[in-house]
Amino acid sequence: MKELVGHGVALITPFKKNGEVDYTAIPKIIDHLISGGVDYLVVLGTTGETATLSENEKKHLISTIVKYNAGRIPLVIGIGGNNTNQVIKNINSIDLSPFVAILSVTPFYNKPNQEGLYQHFGAIARNSSLPIVLYNVPSRTGVNLLPQTVFRLANDFSKIVAIKEATGDIKQAQTLLNICPGDFLILSGDDETSLSMLLAGAKGVISVIGNAIPEEFSKVVHYGIEGSVKEAYQTQNKILDLIRSIYDEGNPTGIKVLMSALGLCENYLRLPLVPASKDLYDKLNRSFKKFI
Repeated sequence: MKELVGHGVALITPFKKNGEVDYTAIPKIIDHLISGGVDYLVVLGTTGETATLSENEKKHLISTIVKYNAGRIPLVIGIGGNNTNQVIKNINSIDLSPFVAILSVTPFYNKPNQEGLYQHFGAIARNSSLPIVLYNVPSRTGVNLLPQTVFRLANDFSKIVAIKEATGDIKQAQTLLNICPGDFLILSGDDETSLSMLLAGAKGVISVIGNAIPEEFSKVVHYGIEGSVKEAYQTQNKILDLIRSIYDEGNPTGIKVLMSALGLCENYLRLPLVPASKDLYDKLNRSFKKFI
């Protein structure tokens, strides 16, 4: 899965003031990311506020992104949930031909144990025509997909090819890197700890900050993969405060402030998320001035 190596960006979903999806902003965003050196795009992920999108909006969003991307860089689609049978139905109901892989989050709210997680992803793998990227983000789901379970899944299902590890726990990431098969890709899903993971052996990042500063963060990712330690840290240090600040009031609250500052979309979110407070808005805009 060389398509998943490098810098992937979890796309935001732009909204208008009236709450509708702003499909006209998609081409500008995609051009911005491709010109910034991003290696692939993740559609319908957490950063895209997918939980608030209707089925028709998802279909239109997929169609718009696929059409405008026009095969220029690979696309990954987010299809996950806490109802295993429904996840499988969703996989079978979508035209997956434009995509190289499915990103599937651990079941939320149900809080399955490790055997439940294994069986959930095993069922998805058996029913998917595309490779599966596991998505572990305990801060959102309330459950942690442990390294030994990932090891079992990687060995037992050829369709399961990678994990987006978003715990921010470098010890857990190192365990994954140590025990998983060599062709199984470990990808960082936490912007701040991405460089540490890359230098430890991870093969890529699915980022949030890359929406706004794709060129700068792509450099961090590729320096990290290459083992260019000095250059990687020099580049990361210039953007570290910005990376931290965008999460002060949650994601994608912060990143939408930056995208708005770039003129790529308006600064609107869907409830239950709300736009950044004035203090954070001002803080982000001050920090972002040097990148505009």
